[in-house]
Parts: sequence; structure tokens; C-alpha cells
Amino acid sequence: MVEIMHMQHKMASETKLIKGLVLDHGGRHPEMPKSLENCYILTCNVSLEYEKTEVNSSFMYSNPEQREKLLASERKYVDDQCRRIIELKRKVCDGTNKNFVVINQKGIDPLSLDILAKDGIIGLRRAKRRNMERLVLACGGNALNAFDDLCEKDLGFAEKVYEQTLGEDKFTFVEGVTNPFSCTILIKGPNEYTIAAIKDAIRDGLRAVKNTLDDNCVLPGAGAFEIGCSNALFDYSKDEVNGKQVLGIEAFANALLVIPKCIAQNAGQDAQQAIINCTRKIRETKVPYGIDISNGEFIDGFNAGILVCFFIYFLNFFHFFFNFFYNFY
Repeated sequence: MVEIMHMQHKMASETKLIKGLVLDHGGRHPEMPKSLENCYILTCNVSLEYEKTEVNSSFMYSNPEQREKLLASERKYVDDQCRRIIELKRKVCDGTNKNFVVINQKGIDPLSLDILAKDGIIGLRRAKRRNMERLVLACGGNALNAFDDLCEKDLGFAEKVYEQTLGEDKFTFVEGVTNPFSCTILIKGPNEYTIAAIKDAIRDGLRAVKNTLDDNCVLPGAGAFEIGCSNALFDYSKDEVNGKQVLGIEAFANALLVIPKCIAQNAGQDAQQAIINCTRKIRETKVPYGIDISNGEFIDGFNAGILVCFFIYFLNFFHFFFNFFYNFY
């Protein structure tokens, strides 16, 4: 579960992987701490705000004292919930260097925020549901729907929780988590166009990684597959095929070289010379070599860590294959 967040801030080179979570909101109380270390994380879906009843009702009082008593009874339930949080915080944090953070999917009203702030607790409200799922994966603990049996085993842990403000936007970073089964890719860029381009590239890369893990198979990159396949088709047309079919196979073999030619041209190299170098080396060693964009020579994609997803190549190859021969004939 990878969360992709973006900030219009600094340069595209500042894009990085956060081994934790970045939430797109911050604290709503001015006296709440902006940064805490060694934090217990309470993940919950409990309303900490006064809610009106779902049925029509009326309350009658005859003097101001009765009105104050009525208001106090309405707040009692919410205040009791806040007291349970504070009691647990004092139980696990007093006498240690630990701190406490509450991340709630539902609302936290100003009075409850004030109670939490006075005890040095960061309280975040209206967290997204997907972030709640990721918090449990990353920080540990349990997502709670009630505080009746609140105990220490329900808490997650993070080494650092801090808030960063950019203009009117606030972001909360949860880093140093115990189980980074969920993480955040934080995209930064000077404008929306750069951010959108980086986001598309990252999504393509994540999808390629997922397909590779599902297929449990990779191919050498840098155009090695296309060059090797083209050589194999040329050999097949010379040894196994006669007549006009040779023309079709050779045309298809030449068409496959479009991709490695584009790789070489985009790198400012001589495309024809680069393909000749790779073809000669492949025929000598029977190893699939691709194009080294730094010098136009050959490179072993596996040893260099240049890999491509088999699934994508499989689909593109057969799509190209059928379209080519359909138009050719």
C-alpha cells in the first residue's frame, strides 16, 4: 500500500521515499506541539465532538442553572472519551521520553482539541480511511471504534511525528515506523506540470514492479530483447522459410529495431553503429546485450540492473505482431 503525495515545493530532485506516512492535514489547535519524538500512535474512528440527536426532541428549563446542567450533561460523554485517552497517555508516557499522537477518522471539536493540547498530545481529525488502514500497517496497533477497553497493545509507534506548513497547506509526517509495510512517495516540483509528469512516471513504475512480481519473470532491458529477437527472426528466415514469407519475417525483424534505435537516438548516439555493436556481441557470446546510452557500446542488462517487465513486453509484442502482419498482408 503505497501512498503518493505531492507538494509544490522546491525542485523535482527533492522527490523521495518516506518510510512512513505523509498526511495531507495537520493539527487544528494553535497550542498543539508541532513535532514529537518516540510517539505512541492511537488510530481510531471515534467521534470526539458533540453531535445532535437523530430524532426530534426538546428540552425545557426554567432557570440558568438548569441550562448549565443540561449543557454539562451533553458534554459529559465526549469529555469521558478524552479522559480515557489522557489516562492511557499518562500511563504509558509518564516518567519516560515517550509522547502521544491521536489520529482520528471522525471529528474532534475545539473543546476536545483544547483538552488534548493541554496534555501535550497531537490530535489529527478527519483522516482519510485509506490513511487509517496504512497507519495500522506501518505503525502497528489496532484501529479502534470505541474506547471501552483501551490499552497499550492497541497503540502503534513511530520515532518522529512532525508538521510542515507550505502556504495554507499543512502536512503531517509520520516517520521511523516499526513495520514499513506501507510507505509514502513524496513528489516535489516547482509547478503542476512537473509534478504531473513525475506522478505518471511513478505510477507506471509501480505497475511494472507489480506485474514483475506477479509474473515472477523479467527480461534484459536497454533494447536487448528487441535486438536478440530481430537476430533470431533473420536467422529463421534464412534457414527455415522460403518464398515471399521471407520478406514478411525480415520486415518484422527490422520493425523490432525501432525501439533500440530510439533508445540510441534519444541518448545522442549513432543508432546504426550501436545496433551493429550489440548484434556482433550477441552472435559471439549468445548473451542478450543492449545499448549503453553513455557511449553507444553494448551492455549486459542483467548485470547492469536494467530490467523490463515481461508482461508488458508480452502484450506489446503480440499486439505489434498481429497489427504488423494484418497490415502487411
